[in-house]
This record gives sequence, structure tokens and C-alpha cells, in this order.
Amino acid sequence: MTEVGSFFRAPTAEVFAYLADPRNRPQWQSSLRAVEMIDDGEVAAGMRWRDITAIPGVRPTMVITECTPYRVWSERGTWGGVSADLCLRFTQTKQGTKVLAQVAVTAQGPWRLAGGLALRLAPTALKADLDRAAVIVAARSQR
Repeated sequence: MTEVGSFFRAPTAEVFAYLADPRNRPQWQSSLRAVEMIDDGEVAAGMRWRDITAIPGVRPTMVITECTPYRVWSERGTWGGVSADLCLRFTQTKQGTKVLAQVAVTAQGPWRLAGGLALRLAPTALKADLDRAAVIVAARSQR
């Protein structure tokens, strides 16, 4: 498991609402081109979607595994023999919101190399993506 943090200059409710909604992901997650919702409605544990990634043919199925408003949001993605778990923890501060992201990747059989590479690249990509989201949320918050 690896951890990265990011700071958002916006209230926790706004940060959580933006990051927890999979439909916002293509705006801030560099590896995504789109999401294809399997389930519609309110963001809640059990909601599913498919990530349409920048890598042709790679379309992991995603599910929200925990959704505790303004505190914790987690997901699991699976594709082939690779599973990835992402957990975001939110902490309100006087200046905004601190987001701590924890990611773990597991891979089976011939997928081990891909899983190891994904885990090695995850911290840098995740930090850049969260920082991009922080800029978007801050701009929306100032409106």
C-alpha cells in the first residue's frame, strides 16, 4: 500500500462531493478518457461503473466500497487479474480540506508484472491527479 496527500482550498463537503462522484473523474484523472456508468442515481456504496482508460481495451470495472460523507470514500477496480483499491480520507482544516489517498494493487499469475508496474507508478500519478482536482474544486468554490 502507498499513500499520498493533497490539500484543497475548499470546504470538505465540496471536495467530497466532487471526488466521490465517478462522473467527475475524467476531468481530473489523467488516465481516463470517460466513465461508463453501470448504476445511476446517488453516489453510494455499491455504485458501479467502467473506466474508459487512455490505454485501448483497458476498461476496469469499478465499485464504490465505502461512502461515509465528508470522511471516507473507497473504491475497488478490477480488470483481468489485477485489482486496485483506492481509499480517500478527508480532514477539514481552517484553510480547506486535506485529502489522504491510500492505494493498493494486487495481481494474479501473468498479471503480476502489470500490477507491480501500476503500484510503482501510482503515487506520482495519483498525487498529480489530486492536485489537478484541487485546482478545479478551488475554482468552483470561489464562484
